[in-house]
Amino acid sequence: MPLDQTLDANNPFAHASFEGKIAVITGGSQGLGFATAELMKARGAAGLLLVGRNVEKGEAAAASLNGDGCRAVFHSVDLGDHAGVQTVIERVDAEFGVVHAFVNCAAGTFRGSVWNTTADMWDEMLGLNVKMPALLVTGLAKIMKREGVAGSMVLIGSVAHHGGNEVLWAYSASKHALETLVKNAAFSLMPENIRVNMLNPGWMDTPAEHDTQMRFHNAPQDWLVAAEAAQPTGRLLKPQEVARGICFLSSAESGMMTGASIDFDQTIPGVGDLPRAKPVPEHYDWEDK
Repeated sequence: MPLDQTLDANNPFAHASFEGKIAVITGGSQGLGFATAELMKARGAAGLLLVGRNVEKGEAAAASLNGDGCRAVFHSVDLGDHAGVQTVIERVDAEFGVVHAFVNCAAGTFRGSVWNTTADMWDEMLGLNVKMPALLVTGLAKIMKREGVAGSMVLIGSVAHHGGNEVLWAYSASKHALETLVKNAAFSLMPENIRVNMLNPGWMDTPAEHDTQMRFHNAPQDWLVAAEAAQPTGRLLKPQEVARGICFLSSAESGMMTGASIDFDQTIPGVGDLPRAKPVPEHYDWEDK
């Protein structure tokens, strides 16, 4: 694509919009996925396929986004199932016939240390955080290539891809693998004018994080108050600000950027005092949580 079609010297923000574009967003019914969908609609998206498991929540999210030139559709599926992943590709093709942007917010986030991460936990974590987005990249790239669109994909990683803490063994490994997946996909799809980037949020205030705190950390209902007070900025990341980063990477505003892995957090790996590991129990009733 000629440079003058992607950049406007008189209005550098002219192409930040999603006017007329179709996007697929996994985890799109709440948290970061929904915030991204809201922003894409505000910037002119014509169609949104929100992917998730909870039908009631998903249908409500889609209904709230319908109108003003945007058609939002919810697709309920278990993304841990290979056949289910294929239905996402088939659904967006059937509903819209094209896709311009793919944002993968869905992920497994359960806890497990070197002492207690089982074979089943490894299978589930790698299936959700590596295999699932890989299959969606392949399937959606085929639609983008068929329709001749300059597509963009943003896969949500985590600052834990640097190594994580004691109870993020499988999670951290999966996000590091995702980074390699992104770089290889970006290189492989460059000839088709399809860009692939990775955004790595840190600790974020989302409904899923609240559930994680309740499920794995026995946190009180008001855990957020103390958590935010302990942060350098006095707060955790909010979905709306991370959504702006996603929309930048998903739109022509980010130009030719591809294969990037960007940390989005208030921690900086490699600087400051060295961390000291805390003992973790050898036995953790993950399946009972």
